Amino acid sequence: MRRILGFAILFSLVTFAGFAQAPAASTWKIIGPGGGGTTIAPVISPHDSQLVVEHCDMTGGYVTRDSGQSWRMFNLRGGIGVFAFDPADPHVIYAGNAALWRSDDSGASWKMIFPSPARGTVEHQTGDHSDYSLTSSDPAYPGGWISAIAIANGGARQKGNASPERLYVAFGQRGQPAVIIDSVDGGVTWNRLAQLPKPVLLLAAEGSEVIALSGASAYRIAADGSVKELASVASEFKAASAGRSGDSTWIYATGQNGLVYLTKDSGLHWGPVTPVLQQTSGSFGAIATSTVHPETAYAGFRGLRLGDGNENLFNGIAKTEDGGRTWKIVFKESTHGADNLKGTWIEQRAAPANPNIWFDAPYSLAVAPADPRIVYVTDLFRSYRTLDGGASWLEVNSRQSGDADWTSRGLDVTTDYGVQFDPFDSKHIFIDYTDIGLFSSNDGGITWQSSTAGIPPQWRNTTYWLAFDPAQRGLMWGAFSGTHDLPRPKMWRTRSPLTFTGGVAISTDGGRSWQPSNAGLPQDSVTHILLDPSSPVGSRTLYACAFGRGVYKSVDGGKTWTQKNNGIAGEEPFAWRITASQDGSLYVVVARRSEGKDYSPAGSGAVYRSTDNAEHWQPIVLPAGVTGPTGLEIDPRDAQRLYLTAWGQEAESADRNGGVYVSSDGGATWKTLFTASQHVYDLTIDPHHPDTLYIAGFDAAAYRSTDRGAHWTRIQGFDFKWGHRVILDPNDPSRIYVTTFGGSVWHGPAAGDPRAHETILTPVPVAHE
Repeated sequence: MRRILGFAILFSLVTFAGFAQAPAASTWKIIGPGGGGTTIAPVISPHDSQLVVEHCDMTGGYVTRDSGQSWRMFNLRGGIGVFAFDPADPHVIYAGNAALWRSDDSGASWKMIFPSPARGTVEHQTGDHSDYSLTSSDPAYPGGWISAIAIANGGARQKGNASPERLYVAFGQRGQPAVIIDSVDGGVTWNRLAQLPKPVLLLAAEGSEVIALSGASAYRIAADGSVKELASVASEFKAASAGRSGDSTWIYATGQNGLVYLTKDSGLHWGPVTPVLQQTSGSFGAIATSTVHPETAYAGFRGLRLGDGNENLFNGIAKTEDGGRTWKIVFKESTHGADNLKGTWIEQRAAPANPNIWFDAPYSLAVAPADPRIVYVTDLFRSYRTLDGGASWLEVNSRQSGDADWTSRGLDVTTDYGVQFDPFDSKHIFIDYTDIGLFSSNDGGITWQSSTAGIPPQWRNTTYWLAFDPAQRGLMWGAFSGTHDLPRPKMWRTRSPLTFTGGVAISTDGGRSWQPSNAGLPQDSVTHILLDPSSPVGSRTLYACAFGRGVYKSVDGGKTWTQKNNGIAGEEPFAWRITASQDGSLYVVVARRSEGKDYSPAGSGAVYRSTDNAEHWQPIVLPAGVTGPTGLEIDPRDAQRLYLTAWGQEAESADRNGGVYVSSDGGATWKTLFTASQHVYDLTIDPHHPDTLYIAGFDAAAYRSTDRGAHWTRIQGFDFKWGHRVILDPNDPSRIYVTTFGGSVWHGPAAGDPRAHETILTPVPVAHE
């Protein structure tokens, strides 16, 4: 039976004091080198070109008020699909995901306006990624995801004009027609206006009507909901951008065929305006124009061979200032960063590896409505902008300090698994990243540099964990992988983990350089490594989890490895984490290999215990219904007290059998401690105060208990959707780090920050089994 649990914290009232890198308040900040992931769809304010918002392929939204010099992340319960600025009120921004959100203070705080929280709206967090969705009793709410927003008569709500603000919003769901809804009273009430057969890419308000691009066609939708198909192009639209010239709407669009099209009469006629750059191959994707100056547009290109005798393929940007009649290249990259780009560590890191991984084609573009010289671009790893029409470009995700040291500007889209500390110098810190590999800091986390020298290119993508020798300074081992995002099912759904690359490497100089050390351990994603501190110095015993191959052991400091799977079931065990108890026992967590609504026992995860140094393993019976163990920790005062975290099983309205469980008899029996979050990634015990526990997961919160899990309090100030694990700060016991799936590392007060001013102004109940 479905129950409703508590209220979702839907937005925070935050200030812009300490704007750069402040997720919710100045006591929380995001650390790391900045960038490193895919940002999408920048939108520039028509009132102030220094005010820009964009989102990413994870769950964060980002806002800058100083032309990208600093950014602040904000989170709206799930990923964000689209933004729109109010054309009349300079403080109002709209954002769309499963709901329509409005900020009345330039992105500092947000409020859900549709569906109304007062209309029986319920939040659901289901599936492996705890996907965010809503149900509502509002008959206008179609469900799904917002793909486009348009605003007419903007600002009338604030200005008190007789003509109210009119909003248009397009929703889409896979396999269903797109639904366009509208509001004629600034978002107070809504009406289902029209349907279109395919997802809506763009909405452009024009008088009392709205132009929509859907599929390969343009449509005009009247105020009464009548729909008229206007004209089509030869291929379904891929990207589009609109401007105004007189009484007509200009729309530039690219097709899935890689060509560029333009209409100057609101979609009645389309003509090809594909840039002619003497290219012999290539295609165009991202495109944007200036709302007020539509004669200027920028188009992103991929794989252009320019026919000038250079055989390299180029990605970049072309510009027109005459409505598509002529174009020129203003940014291009091939085997190195663009000559007119001031880059960051990303270009530095790309140099010794495959450059095509890094110098990607633009994913999206934005041109300032008031000034066509200002353009923002996003791609696979970067955000960059020009203020001079493309003559020069600045990457705006990171700030340099020294030759190779970097710090974030607040624009972070990176996944990480651990924050780890040199046992001889706690200011020497490592972050175990996905996609960008291992980074280190020598100044307590202020600046960062890449630390993967010597790691084979096919292993460099991800560092899952490190182990340090407690007696020999500089000696450390790393768990490396060419496959990111484990143990998420998307990584092994269509591919055997036996094809993964990775392994163990050793550093003797504190992570400055590495040497692979894999003898006996086949190529695989190594997701965890554990050192036995009681083993002899010089011939340390180590254990490694090889995802899809099980547990491996070394008794010679990592030089050679032997598989130790006796008792572990399955041909490809997803060995994920290994934990040592003070009584000498070892526990290994094997990740679940089923997903969705597959409840078959064959795909369940498992926990095993060894009492003979991994020579034999015995299964631990999991709590009833639990199939997705994610972590196991042991009370340092009592080897029989085990804490187990678990990922829920997908269900219709809310997932089930996830959370936190405790055993006081070594795993013979279990008691439920916490189920408010169904996607708990890991649990951390404070070793100095073992009654204090921390958890994080994929449900937009981290929690703290000071009574061994009997009661839990949400850690105020942390609201990133996809959390990983909490790491205690050895340099300041009052603070913690929280690693995330897509939001870098958050650093803040262990007990939360009451000054974060988190206020539930639009409470929405969360469905819970």
